[in-house]
Amino acid sequence: MAKKNRFFQYVGKTPLIHISSKILAVFILLLLLSNFSTNFINMQLHRNHVITLTNQILVNELKEIYTVAENQFEIFRYSQDRDSSLDAICTTASKEFKNAHSTCIGIEPGGNLVFITSSDPDFTAFKDSDALHTMNMNRAEGILEGSIRFSNERGEFLGVYKYSENWKCYLIRAELNQDMNESSRHVFMIVSQIIVVMVLVFMLAGLKMFSNILKYIRRITESLYKMQVSQKLELIDLKGAPNDDITYLGISFNSLSSTINNLLSIFQKFVTQDVVKRAYQEHNIRLEGKQNDLTILFSDIRGFTYMTETLGNDIINLLNIHYNQVIHGIHENKGIIGSIIGDAVLAIYGTLDSDVNKSVLSLQSAWEITRVTAMLREKMKARRIEIESERKLSESEEHVFKAILIDVGVGIDGGKVFYGNIGSSERMTNTVIGDNVNSASRLEGLTRIYKLPVVISEYVKDEVEKNSSEYIFFEIDTVQVKGKTLGKKIFIPFEKASTDEKTLESYRIFEKGLEDYYAGRWPEAEKYFRQSGNAVSGVFLERISGKNAPADWSGIWTMTTK
Repeated sequence: MAKKNRFFQYVGKTPLIHISSKILAVFILLLLLSNFSTNFINMQLHRNHVITLTNQILVNELKEIYTVAENQFEIFRYSQDRDSSLDAICTTASKEFKNAHSTCIGIEPGGNLVFITSSDPDFTAFKDSDALHTMNMNRAEGILEGSIRFSNERGEFLGVYKYSENWKCYLIRAELNQDMNESSRHVFMIVSQIIVVMVLVFMLAGLKMFSNILKYIRRITESLYKMQVSQKLELIDLKGAPNDDITYLGISFNSLSSTINNLLSIFQKFVTQDVVKRAYQEHNIRLEGKQNDLTILFSDIRGFTYMTETLGNDIINLLNIHYNQVIHGIHENKGIIGSIIGDAVLAIYGTLDSDVNKSVLSLQSAWEITRVTAMLREKMKARRIEIESERKLSESEEHVFKAILIDVGVGIDGGKVFYGNIGSSERMTNTVIGDNVNSASRLEGLTRIYKLPVVISEYVKDEVEKNSSEYIFFEIDTVQVKGKTLGKKIFIPFEKASTDEKTLESYRIFEKGLEDYYAGRWPEAEKYFRQSGNAVSGVFLERISGKNAPADWSGIWTMTTK
């Protein structure tokens, strides 16, 4: 029951919060997030810029320090006064110190400190062995200079270094990261305070604006609240409302309210509510099903996304042309359409009486589907040649031509599945459910990977071989499809009467390579695959070329996609 107190309207125990308050809260939150994010990103970019500039300055200063160090070494060679030369280097370095922890260090590869000068009097040692190790590794590879990061109790330093052959040490010029970021943090705090003040101003202005813009939402909700209390649909007063979507919402409700009231008024003149209730309760729809041994064919159009993007609404016409032939071929072979989902067709074999085995019928349908789509492609190509004899195709026509060249993949599997009616008393559908249904879909997906028109399971192969001599089969692989734990052998079927000997011979050679592939003899398998030269061999060459089988090789290839 709806109720109302001083602050909220309630439906049961749930308070109704005005949409204007929610919009304002979201607006403020997004405003804060946007401003703080922008400010933070700006600070990060500023830091990166500071680091880049600092690095450039450090490089220039290090060049000067290095030059002085080389000169002082020559002086040292004649004067033999090492301390004076090192003091001169430190004096030169310290002239450029601008921050509280600016530092210049000379350290030998073994870790002995040659000299150190710093704005921080407590910085008297270089203790970062990892940084020293990195410089030594770089020097071993012939890299004598570069950027370096090291740490001490003050924090992390960013610096540049260069190895001096004369002094046999690394010359390092560095700055503490915290010193470089201090100015950025100060600016960030100032800008954040400004953002908070501005958001408060915008909040007050937004509250006034939203209250005015959304006042008709409040009127609609108040009217609906009254209707809930009275349990009667009425019209909402929209006098003076602007022509926006909120008003349209109110008008649509008024239209619906009028229609429902009219229907209720008419309906109640013919029947009473108890008659309607009893008729609904006694309505009977049979929902039943059982397990059957069936063969499942799954066909899908390749490149359907590109077709849809290119053809737009015309994709429906193309699909209808395609389905007109595909569905006819399925029906001609005693199959039934389980479902059509966009560009995919699920067909079921074994539910209708036939003298021909269901798996044989499914194969006949599969090759019929590939034939009719091939014929459609040839007609389109012939039409293109006809047009190009008169003029050149435009760029948009090229895209359309590519889109209408339908190509399909077909996967077939079979076994025990549930077949029957499922749903409810209000809506039901005829369907097939089972692991082998999903498997047919997975096999269709494999046609893209192995570049084949049709891929079937061992179940279909065995059943066809028992009932027909018109087909020859070649094993393609043993795969573990996504969502499964066991490997599954897959095959390509060929019609003996219509397949040329060259194609069959290439697959015979391929099967020899497959035997070596299963046994883990990949170099030997690669030779057969190259000799075979068919599309499937190309897939295996990409998989194993120049490689050896893993130590735990089981002969099963695990698929990572559906």
